Amino acid sequence: MGKYILLLFFFSYIYQFDGVQIDSPPVVLWHGMGDSCCFSFSLGGIKKLIENRIPNIYVYSIRLGNNEIEDVEHSYFGNINEQIQEVCQQLSKNERLKNGYNAIGFSQGAQFLRAVIQRCPNPPVKNFISLGGQHQGVFGLPNCGTLKPKICNYITRIIKYGAYLQAVQGKFIQATYWHDPYQEEEYKKKSMFMADINNERYINETYKENLQRLRTMVLVKFTNDTIVKPTETEMFGFYKPGQGSLIQTLEQSDLYREDRLGLKMLHDSGRIHFLHVHGNHLQFTEDWFVDNIIKKYLL
Repeated sequence: MGKYILLLFFFSYIYQFDGVQIDSPPVVLWHGMGDSCCFSFSLGGIKKLIENRIPNIYVYSIRLGNNEIEDVEHSYFGNINEQIQEVCQQLSKNERLKNGYNAIGFSQGAQFLRAVIQRCPNPPVKNFISLGGQHQGVFGLPNCGTLKPKICNYITRIIKYGAYLQAVQGKFIQATYWHDPYQEEEYKKKSMFMADINNERYINETYKENLQRLRTMVLVKFTNDTIVKPTETEMFGFYKPGQGSLIQTLEQSDLYREDRLGLKMLHDSGRIHFLHVHGNHLQFTEDWFVDNIIKKYLL
C-alpha cells in the first residue's frame, strides 16, 4: 500500500510539471506610449493570454493614475523618475511579488522596467523581456497614437527643439529618452533618464550589480518597425556619434566595450537573448508570443 501511494505521488508530480500545473513566477507588464494597463485590445489581452496558458499564474499590469485614461496620460506627461519610483513602491508592497517575478516591457515600458530593475532590486526580477524597447533612446519622432493631432504636433515641436531643457525633461516623457547623436555631450549632461540608466555620465556600480542578478535579458526587435528610430535601439544599437545614418551595434558601442552597464558580462555568460520579429512595431501573433515568450521564459 505504501509503495502504491509513493508511486501515485511520483506520477502526480510528473503530471504537474508536464502540464505546467506547478506555480510559475508572477509576471509584471508595463505598457508603451499611448496605451494603458488594461485595454482589452492590448495589454489586457496579453494578460488574459498569459493567464489562459499558465494556470494559477499572477499577472500584474502596471497602472499610473486612478484609471485607464490617467494611465494613458501618464505615458506622455509627467516626471519619469518619479513615475519609476512610484512603480517601485507598487511592486515592493505587493506581497504576491515578494519572491520575484518575470518582467515584460512593451515599447517605452521596456526601458522603464529596466530602470526599475537597476534602481529597485526588491522584489527581484528573474527574466526581463523587452518587446521593442528603446534602450539607447530614439532620434526620430513617432506618431502619437491616441493623442489628438494638435496635441501631438505640440509635443513634437517641444521635443525637437527643446528636448534637453530641464522643464521639458521633467514634463514630457518622450524627451527623457531623446538621444541626439549630433549633441552627444548635451545628451549625456542633460538627459535626466536615458543617460542615467545607461551610465553615460558616470558608472553607477549598483546599476551593474542589479542587472547581473537577471537570469536572462531578452531583447526583441521588430525588423519592419516604422515607429522606433533607429530600430537598432531595440537591441542597444544606435547611430554612431556625430551623424544620423551609420549604425553601431551593441558590441561596437562604448557602452558594451567599456562594459559601463554590465551588458558584456551578461552577453559573455549567454544571458542576453536576441529575437527578431518580421513585423511593424509590437506586431506579433498570439502563436509567436506563446512559443517564443511564454513557453521559453515564463514557465
